[in-house]
Amino acid sequence: MPLNKKYNISWLTGQFKESEQEARYRESIKLTVRRDTRLALIIVALIFAMFTITDYNLLGDTSGFYALAAMRISVVLACIALAVIIGRVGCLSSRPLLHAIPLWILATGIVVIIPLRPESLLTQITAVVVATMAFYLLIPNVLSIATCASVFLSVGFISAAVIFVDVPITTTMRLTLLLAMANIVGYCALLRLELLQRRQFSLLNDEREQNARLQQEVEHRRALEAQLRMLAEQDALTGLATRSHFIKRAEGLLRSARHDNSAFCILMIDIDHFKRINDSWGHMQGDIVLKQVASTLRCALREVDVIGRFGGEEFIVAMPNIECQQAISVATRLKSCVATIELAEPLDGISLSVTIGIAVKRDETMLDELIQQADEMLYKGKRSGRNRVEATQ
Repeated sequence: MPLNKKYNISWLTGQFKESEQEARYRESIKLTVRRDTRLALIIVALIFAMFTITDYNLLGDTSGFYALAAMRISVVLACIALAVIIGRVGCLSSRPLLHAIPLWILATGIVVIIPLRPESLLTQITAVVVATMAFYLLIPNVLSIATCASVFLSVGFISAAVIFVDVPITTTMRLTLLLAMANIVGYCALLRLELLQRRQFSLLNDEREQNARLQQEVEHRRALEAQLRMLAEQDALTGLATRSHFIKRAEGLLRSARHDNSAFCILMIDIDHFKRINDSWGHMQGDIVLKQVASTLRCALREVDVIGRFGGEEFIVAMPNIECQQAISVATRLKSCVATIELAEPLDGISLSVTIGIAVKRDETMLDELIQQADEMLYKGKRSGRNRVEATQ
């Protein structure tokens, strides 16, 4: 598929067929067009003014020279004024006619030279060809505006040559062919440039859209990764650390305790008679109990402590920088806090309580050994009647 069709560009004007897309393109090049137009008009005005020297050499101190000089000064001042205006407020999207005015002024000025200086016709031919190419390629503009101004310049120049210089038919034909060729070449060159610029604009927009989609995909994947990480690290029911995530964090705390030669304790906590709660009041009520106990335990612990759900109705706590007696005091406080939980639906015949087993780090004790010791203390408390705190000696 041709690129101009793919990007919906007219092969005749080099513009987007959709007016909104064309307006966006022109808006995107607004600052560049302002800068380039201002510079081009200043250069063209200086060149146009420089030919005053040639006029004086040909006409001398005559009224014709002063008339021609007045015309050149008027054109130069108009071009400089327009360069300033376009440099500040020019925009091909909203003010295309403002950009057309300099071309028409320059074209009119070049045509007017013929009746004021008819003997310079041959030298003016080169100037007209150069001006035609400048209209297409030097001064930024819309292709249709550049074409109209260039055709006006060519037709006006040939008409002035026929009227004021009385050139032969053969010379008129040669001039017509020369200027027609200059217009065709200029038109094709600018058309190709317009097509390439708009294709580049379309490709850039496509790339931006793809980048935006990729960014959205990256953000979506990051969100999924965060959700997966949260699922891997956080128990869905209680919001506490999962067993694997707890072990990972507790290993880090234990390594720090070994490095600092500081105390470290593991608390294993089990809800008493939890099976009876599930059997008598249903698993939904059991889930409510789990969540409330988990929330109570988490609020009663220090920020440095790490608590996780070890499985079922069991919770586990890693407590750095705490001695055995302090850990027993904390465990007793946790047991008291759980006993004060008020459920929306009271458990008739069952008092909510927990049994806690405590293991204390000794020398090079590994984490799995501490967990096993805390578990043994927990079951010792269970066998001793529940609602107790047991610690290793």
